[in-house]
Amino acid sequence: MNELFATLPDGTPVHRWTLERAGVRVRILSYGGIVQSVEVPDRQGRTADVVLGFADLDGYLEHSGPYLGAFVGRYANRIAGARFELDGRTYALAANNAPNSLHGGENGFDKRVWDLEPAGEFGVRLSRVSPHGEEGFPGRLEVSGTYALDESGALRISYEAVTDAPTLVNLTNHSYFNLSGSGNAGGHELRIDASRFTPVDADLIPTGIEEVEGTRFDFRQARKVGAGYDHNFVLDKGLTEQAVEVAELYDPASGRVLTVSTTEPGLQLYTADHLPEPFTPGDGIALETQHFPDSPHRPEFPSTVLRPGEVYRSETVYGFGTR
Repeated sequence: MNELFATLPDGTPVHRWTLERAGVRVRILSYGGIVQSVEVPDRQGRTADVVLGFADLDGYLEHSGPYLGAFVGRYANRIAGARFELDGRTYALAANNAPNSLHGGENGFDKRVWDLEPAGEFGVRLSRVSPHGEEGFPGRLEVSGTYALDESGALRISYEAVTDAPTLVNLTNHSYFNLSGSGNAGGHELRIDASRFTPVDADLIPTGIEEVEGTRFDFRQARKVGAGYDHNFVLDKGLTEQAVEVAELYDPASGRVLTVSTTEPGLQLYTADHLPEPFTPGDGIALETQHFPDSPHRPEFPSTVLRPGEVYRSETVYGFGTR
């Protein structure tokens, strides 16, 4: 179902698309490609919204910093020094997370209005053209994201992009999950299939790759999440053509289970320790599938360069269940 949701201050309409299947209801906004809500049942069959969001557009306009539910790009996560070199040329970006660039800059994909069209009976396709030079990135980028519910009620997010000049692309969805539907999510139990992670400096820029063995970053066996995480995990499966399950989040209180499958080589765990009002720290947990932060400055990391004639493809599946 497609409906007019609100209007931006400049008069641009914002639409909302509702998807329903297998007991799951998802609402998507054309503004920011935002996943506004995901309603799923608990072990007793009681339904609750398990992602953080706002009831109206004003909430997103006034509190854009957390990127609640947003379609993030052109480059998810951080680029050190807000600049990068590609084919011998240096490109300057917005230092919106000084001294670094974060999630595409001041006006990234999360603040753009997307075109919406149906994608089958249970999906919606978001698309736009990011012009050459937008937020400092080179190349005219034609980009789309398809959000669809499969027969089990899993939310499948598929991205595609092509460019007319060499550029960087690293896309993700920035939903914060709270499987209880309210309260603090720190008591959720998490498993991540990652034997390594990327430690960071004071500006949250990776300093290399280390083993999780013997550290607080070892989630290979499910345990309570707690707080204090904003780190990328190097998934054991690596970069794959098909989505592979890499993580599971479980809420003992409600019985809800979230599984994460992806083609991406990395997973950013963010425990939302700095959420602003009206939320409180720890209200949600972000599990952002991605390439690694600051890849342009790390040739040993999987490349985020997209060239003319190539097609960027990425898929992540958020599955829902109970036990």
